Amino acid sequence: MNLIKLRTLLHAFFEEDMGDRDITSQAIFPITECGKGVFISKEEGIISGLDVIKEGYYLFDPAIEVKTFYQDGDRVYEGDVIAEVTGPITYLLTGERVILNLLQRMSGISTITNKSVQTLNDKHTKICDTRKTSPGLRMLEKYAVTVGGGRNHRFGLYDGVMIKDNHISFCGSITEAVQRVRENIGHMVNVEVETETKEQVIEAVEAKADVIMFDNCSPKQVKELVSYVPDLVVTEISGGITLGNLAKYRNLGADYISLGYITHSVKALDISLTVCEEEIK
Repeated sequence: MNLIKLRTLLHAFFEEDMGDRDITSQAIFPITECGKGVFISKEEGIISGLDVIKEGYYLFDPAIEVKTFYQDGDRVYEGDVIAEVTGPITYLLTGERVILNLLQRMSGISTITNKSVQTLNDKHTKICDTRKTSPGLRMLEKYAVTVGGGRNHRFGLYDGVMIKDNHISFCGSITEAVQRVRENIGHMVNVEVETETKEQVIEAVEAKADVIMFDNCSPKQVKELVSYVPDLVVTEISGGITLGNLAKYRNLGADYISLGYITHSVKALDISLTVCEEEIK
């Protein structure tokens, strides 16, 4: 994860939350009054985003001490102390909500990604994400996917060509769309084509697509369509897949399954910041 970009994001998130001050904390505590708090997991899951705690509090005061007891990707259980922070109480409380929001969401994404990998249980087919991420949080959410054992699809519209159904409709055919792309991009950029039928798959292969996606296809359809694709061409399954039916796509021969639900509708992992009252001084 890019720590420079992380600090930039955190600065914007803190500014959104506190404006020019934290009225409550600053009215109660002098900046010289220090304390300690611990981040505690309230349920089982995969922890992700520990750098958010470190870099978040660093922005308030580099002298704030942050100790972490786990690494991103570790499994935590109810009652586990994930990290402890020591420093001015005002800063600990002002940064609490933003840091928890991000830590909980990232850990939730890592948890559901890990569960999806285990549910699929396929040594060949890899789980990957999509662009269905929260605006402003893509870097963090995609990082959390990798922590959970998944892979990243393209990060945006800029780093990989994906010719979707509407591109094809406007252009007239897969062949024409791929040809136009090849004429206008460098040889280092991969071209993926979205397909739904046998005829489209064969056309995409003949057009020399680098990646062929089987969109909204049943396991039976995928098994058939994979057979029309040469081994050198990467295959991907996407659309209509949930945690409930994911196992049905096991051992079909595709290289990747892209899942939107691991980022767009994830349940946050329950984590809290608890005050260590005996440490208040």
